[in-house]
Amino acid sequence: MSDQTAALALDALGDPMRRQVLVVLREGALPVGELADRLPIGRPAVSKHLKVLEGAGLVEHRSAGTRNLYALAPDGLAPVQQWLVGLWDNALAAFAAHLEQGDRP
Repeated sequence: MSDQTAALALDALGDPMRRQVLVVLREGALPVGELADRLPIGRPAVSKHLKVLEGAGLVEHRSAGTRNLYALAPDGLAPVQQWLVGLWDNALAAFAAHLEQGDRP
């Protein structure tokens, strides 16, 4: 997983409505119409948000008869988690180095 993949996910999560779509999808896979019923936006807007979320790897869809069901991608947030872990590892290492330098006369 690359930093670019994490950046796509973070950019997608920057929109409050896209975060809300993910919250609704935590309950399970839904078609666009049912998602729109649970959100304060219409179907065309939901579809646009889903396209961005899918492009970022956060959402996936599958066909069920004539409907497309959208669900959270199982490993969709893994690149973001890895990016955050790397960020914290670097920050903690820098902090530890600072503390070690402070102990020297």
